[in-house]
Amino acid sequence: MSTAVTSLGERTASGGTTVTAARAAEYRRRGWWRDETFLDDLHRRAREHPRRLAIAGRRVAESRTDTLDYAELDRLTDRFALALLELGVQRGDFVAVQLPNRWEMVPLIFASIRVGAVIIPISPICTEVELRHRLGLTAARVCITLPEWSGTPLAEIATRLKDELPTLEHVLVVDGPLPEGARPFHEHFVAREREEQEGATARLDGLALGADDPFVVLFTSGTTGLSKGVLHSQNTVHAAVRGYVDAFGAGSGDGGDGDGNGWVAAVSTPLVHYSGFAQGVLAGVMLGGTVAFQDVRRNEALLDLVERYGATLLYGPPATLADVAASQRAERRDTSTLRHVVIGSAPVLKELADEVHETLGARAHSLWGMSEAGPVTTTRPEDPEGWAARSNGSSIDAMETRIEISGAYGSPGGEGSEGSSEGSLGSGSPAGPAGPEGSVGRLKIRGASIALGYHRRPEAFAAELDEDGWFDTGDLARDDGGGGIRIIGRARDAVLRDGQVAPMTELEAVIGSHPKAAEAALVGLESAGGSAAGSAAGNVIVAVVVPAAGRVRHSPRSGPGSRRRATAPASCRTGWNSSPPSPRP
Repeated sequence: MSTAVTSLGERTASGGTTVTAARAAEYRRRGWWRDETFLDDLHRRAREHPRRLAIAGRRVAESRTDTLDYAELDRLTDRFALALLELGVQRGDFVAVQLPNRWEMVPLIFASIRVGAVIIPISPICTEVELRHRLGLTAARVCITLPEWSGTPLAEIATRLKDELPTLEHVLVVDGPLPEGARPFHEHFVAREREEQEGATARLDGLALGADDPFVVLFTSGTTGLSKGVLHSQNTVHAAVRGYVDAFGAGSGDGGDGDGNGWVAAVSTPLVHYSGFAQGVLAGVMLGGTVAFQDVRRNEALLDLVERYGATLLYGPPATLADVAASQRAERRDTSTLRHVVIGSAPVLKELADEVHETLGARAHSLWGMSEAGPVTTTRPEDPEGWAARSNGSSIDAMETRIEISGAYGSPGGEGSEGSSEGSLGSGSPAGPAGPEGSVGRLKIRGASIALGYHRRPEAFAAELDEDGWFDTGDLARDDGGGGIRIIGRARDAVLRDGQVAPMTELEAVIGSHPKAAEAALVGLESAGGSAAGSAAGNVIVAVVVPAAGRVRHSPRSGPGSRRRATAPASCRTGWNSSPPSPRP
């Protein structure tokens, strides 16, 4: 294993950089960290239920669905792992995978674990600048990509970068024409049944990553510069996944035995993002359930997957699920198996929660999380009706939340206050707010799912941690009055009006829900004579709206002496919960 991975893995095993040894021992005692891995889960499911469906991947343009049962997934994991070895991949190397939601992604995840490699999931809509940054930062040895996506020649870009980056040795292309210097993925990975050769799998013995070793780098969206690589171990992800499925009543034995209690998740988010990667693929394998997905966003295809495979849980962002509900109203499918519709990435409006329940017959839940920790809070089945429209929920097991109240962010009454509202570990219940109920403050989190750090940027990660292990999310939140939190928006984008922080994310959600609006973003403007960010006077809020019909309607120009406060556009939209785009015809 490379020096960087080895040293970080050793530090993690002894308590890591984000937790004390005592806290790490507590995480293990409670089962949030373990000695087994997701690869062990796969092997166990393949032995116990070899013919149970593991994944169903819809290829929308081809009108076909690719499926793998657990025996096939286990066998392809070995085949892909041996293919990686033949490419010269060694324990501790990095393997980049730039794919939409396709079946090949799933055995690649487990094959990387099998050979001791760290996988780097990358969105197909990543820019060339960002791709160069990510491949260079990780010193990736292999990049697996498509010929093109939405008109962007991905394979050509990757092979060009291979000539520029000395560590990038192989570019493999899934389907389609090959640029010079690239190799066909299916010919190398799929066609040869390497695992059937005598003694072949013995070459894999002793290579697999341990539960505390780094195993995935998930890059942030890069809204304020080049993205950061969030490094996770299987244990940090397991803590998040375990808490996520437990919140919705999935016991360790749930997995579709025909008793109506199986875990069948339809996931609309990309498998290269935390939500699809962990809450989709890894949660399904851990439980022995099924995960269904599609390569591009088509509401009808997603509803077909729900109906065909009897999905019990549907996951996605508000815009996608609003469209799904509208499609269901236009042409009904049988969604009677659905029990939970989990909505992440933006606030859940009451109208959406009601529409989901009316059209899909399932209750809507609001979830909040980030790449550095996965899902952190969620509403629960036992919460009051309509709670998802008022709250982002309470902490999952293994996580704590804390709201640090400060006068810089005002208060419900317009006066500043100091204090904190803190949730207790693994209970989701508050220790009680020190400031007035509803006071806004910076949201901090702590627990077993916090990442190991930022790859090759340990100082940036350390800057977000205090001495007690609390991680500053950069978000503002308030106590929801019921043991959970309500996200207000990013602290750096805060706009004060009359001593109160404007709920930017909620306002954006309301505007964005209008049928004539495709997208909406709010920015703060500082008028002439106004004061700096954080001041109660002189700030106005401007909405920038992309009409559903197509053209951008620009916001008014700032007058003389005005200054626009807004973040730069994302250089690569790989946020925690964004959805895959439809390719151009």
